[in-house]
Amino acid sequence: MSATTSVYLITGFLGSGKTTLLNRIIQSFPKDRKLMILMNEFGDIGVDGTLVDDDDLAMLEISKGSIFCVCVKTDFIKGLMDIAQRMQPDVLIIEATGVANPSDLKRDLKLSIFQNRFQLREQFCMIDADNFEDAYDTFTSIEKQIESSTVFIINKVDLVETGVIRKVKQIVEAHHPNPEFYETVYAEIPLSKYLPEVSLSESRVAGKQKLVTPQELDAFIDKLLADPRGSMTPPDRLLSVSYTWVGGDSGQFEDMIKAIPDGIVRAKGIFKTSSETYLFNYVMGRGQIEKIVQKESMSALMNQIVFIGPPEVIEIINRIDFCGAMLQK
Repeated sequence: MSATTSVYLITGFLGSGKTTLLNRIIQSFPKDRKLMILMNEFGDIGVDGTLVDDDDLAMLEISKGSIFCVCVKTDFIKGLMDIAQRMQPDVLIIEATGVANPSDLKRDLKLSIFQNRFQLREQFCMIDADNFEDAYDTFTSIEKQIESSTVFIINKVDLVETGVIRKVKQIVEAHHPNPEFYETVYAEIPLSKYLPEVSLSESRVAGKQKLVTPQELDAFIDKLLADPRGSMTPPDRLLSVSYTWVGGDSGQFEDMIKAIPDGIVRAKGIFKTSSETYLFNYVMGRGQIEKIVQKESMSALMNQIVFIGPPEVIEIINRIDFCGAMLQK
């Protein structure tokens, strides 16, 4: 087993393409090394985990909030402890929710209870070129993502003019002294530059670590959360709500998209008609559906649609009739 675990963090606002980058890493990862994924979603159900290409991959999903927020901090620390003591992968990829402030991550990975298991190697910041400026002007978490990142992937450049890309770079450069940029479609970057091969002799040396009991872990977390110096930056003012799709065809779903009120930042889900399965993606006013191949892991989430937005807009979602109640609570 590995003595240390190299950690790579993928940040970026909602809908920027983080899961696409994650799948590229999975597809190119050496088969003789052990990879683990920790995926965090803001919504109360986890959709992105079902979109990972490798069904056999070791994965931990944490939903219902940001892993950098008190609301699920306990789950995050306990998940990391399980990874450190039981899984012990060579590489851990953390895909953070799009509204996360990752400033505390380096501190969390170096908590004494992990006994130097985790080594943060790189932080990728995914940027949706088409929506970045609007999101930057609205959500404070984006500044924190920029300030703590090292590699910036300006994604979906096929949807914008060169002047937009230039403005994105100017905004990043105002917060970061030495940014490294990639302009991409579908998150294509030279991954071998950032995830180099590690020989088995280096990566498979057993670590001598003291086993932490559940009682010791609980006491450590209680002390951590009680320490005012360890307080975390509050997340942006966003809520999520999920509905069940009960419509019959994709045309009805497209009508539903048109009824989504202004102010919804992100919506996503997987739905099924009589003959096809579709992935629904909605980012700041632009929604699309695409046919996908249904997997067994999608069964529990089928026809569940998540909406994320400010509380006042979520309240509108809760009141309106979506095209004859094709969405139900």
